Amino acid sequence: MNRTYHDDYLQSCRQPGHFWADKASLIDWHTAPTQVLTQDDGQFRWFSDGLLNTSYLALDGHVAAGRGEQTAIIYDSPVTGIKRNISYAGLLEDVACCAGMLRGLGVRRGDRVIIYMPMVPEAVVAMLACARLGAVHCVVFGGFAAHELAVRIDDAGADVLVTASCGIEVDRTISYKPLVDAAMAKAEHAIRHCVVLQRPRCLAEMQNGRDVDWATAMAAAEPVDAVPVKATDPLYILYTSGTTGKPKGVVRDHGGHAVAMRFSMSAVYGVGPGDVFWAASDVGWVVGHSYIVYGPLLAGCTTVLYEGKPVRTPDAGSFWRVCAEHGVKTLFAAPTAFRAIRKEDPEAKLARNHDLSRLERIYLAGERLDPPTWKWLQEHFQRPVIDHWWQTETGWAIAANPAGYELQPVKPGSATWPMPGFEVAVLDDDGRMLEAGAQGNICLRLPMPPGCLTGIWGDSERFHDGYLARFAGYYQSGDAGYIDEEGYLFVMGRTDDIINVAGHRLSTGEMEEVLGAHPAVAECAVIGIPDELKGELPLGLVVLKDGVDRDAAKLNDELVLAVRQEIGAVACFRRALVVNRLPKTRSGKILRRIMRQMAAGESYTVPSTIDDPACLAELAIQLEALQLNVAS
Repeated sequence: MNRTYHDDYLQSCRQPGHFWADKASLIDWHTAPTQVLTQDDGQFRWFSDGLLNTSYLALDGHVAAGRGEQTAIIYDSPVTGIKRNISYAGLLEDVACCAGMLRGLGVRRGDRVIIYMPMVPEAVVAMLACARLGAVHCVVFGGFAAHELAVRIDDAGADVLVTASCGIEVDRTISYKPLVDAAMAKAEHAIRHCVVLQRPRCLAEMQNGRDVDWATAMAAAEPVDAVPVKATDPLYILYTSGTTGKPKGVVRDHGGHAVAMRFSMSAVYGVGPGDVFWAASDVGWVVGHSYIVYGPLLAGCTTVLYEGKPVRTPDAGSFWRVCAEHGVKTLFAAPTAFRAIRKEDPEAKLARNHDLSRLERIYLAGERLDPPTWKWLQEHFQRPVIDHWWQTETGWAIAANPAGYELQPVKPGSATWPMPGFEVAVLDDDGRMLEAGAQGNICLRLPMPPGCLTGIWGDSERFHDGYLARFAGYYQSGDAGYIDEEGYLFVMGRTDDIINVAGHRLSTGEMEEVLGAHPAVAECAVIGIPDELKGELPLGLVVLKDGVDRDAAKLNDELVLAVRQEIGAVACFRRALVVNRLPKTRSGKILRRIMRQMAAGESYTVPSTIDDPACLAELAIQLEALQLNVAS
């Protein structure tokens, strides 16, 4: 890039309309926007009078430019032994036919489609096919239980669901269809059609009149062209945990998203057409949306779709095998993945079996990058290890070491500098700007750049109350941290009751609902406790009803099973501790932050509003004993 980071950052803050108009000119619009930034009912909108289609930009445009034979997707599945290279032309053909199939099932512009799939190419095809029609896809991670899927069906009001017969793990096969059938039975909103990809490992039973076989329907489908849609039309809904039990449907639009993805691939990751980019995540998470599917394909890269794990597929060298075999230039994963690799291969001996000369940079996000993991990667791989910070809500990096401009010296624990478009401020609880080094609420001055959420599906009040209401003129990130004298941003942790398990944001409130439903439990709290491998794990603290005397081990097993059934194994809920009482303020608010600090062995200040100080001392003894048991 010819301009410097400082040039672009300054212009993006002072003249956001000019800055993003320039970036928007890099994509192929059906009708180019004349309005770059507008406000409607207090909400900022990007490129509101532009028309485009994201699927066209990701596929048709590259084929029309003569790059149809370039590989678009490398599918690498160590759990099945299958590897496939899919060209841009081949992917376009599949997506056009899938769009035709969905149109034949009645899907039109603005309709919602649930996608509940494993990491297979058909998941990407279904996403892009929805975008091609102007339909709104809602990808649900295949590890979620039937209840969670039913909640999303109802909230989205989806009429069509696309799934597979099973997901394949290292040591087991998970039948998806029974989970999907249970979810459809539980949901109040009726699914008209369920499209099922039959996988040889496990064939699903089909229901006449409702269920549709993927292969049969694809073979009969007529391909369709991309439908131009408004830049402000929703591209997808992605559900993320809220502090209540109800998930939040983050809405992303077509126009701002496409512009941001193209810009981020260049500015944040320093990649372009023909480069091999691997985000080792899942399409059910925001990383999968942004950097397995849309970002790489919009930028003309080759993206790796990996159906496997960091370890045990077959060993802790699997990441390095994929990088070497496919010529990966940029690897992006959560810190928990590298902690798992480090645990099994502490000296990185397995990496020495592979030629990693084409791997230029390693990126980490999804949770705080602990300095020991950064140091281990730096020591053994001797190439830039880049921590960057972003959220499901933003869709791309708020702060990063700007590889597309010039890499800066690394400060372990910092995500480096805010990216152009994100004007970051650290505020105290009264909304006052804090000086360098002082820790407070990390906020983003409005307007946020293109690509960020445009709202919460069906709940504008929740969007305003959850993100915009507390600090006038700012988006409240929900994270705490500070900016040092050189402008480096340090993100220290959450300010709400969301925990981060292996890069997955999970609601403690949702788990509390499950625990509280047990007939023996009077009240409960769930907190995140540090874990060397996962980053955080949930710990349930339960108070039993008066007169109830239960075996602690048996109760623990029952509560663990209940969370698994209602939320899924992804919650990693393994322990419930029976306590006599929970520390509260006089107004009845449970002191979750202090309990988290106690469980982590951190210092804490007893608030003046506490109802019973002796409760904390009592709980501290139990948590200390728990830590000793875990250590032994």
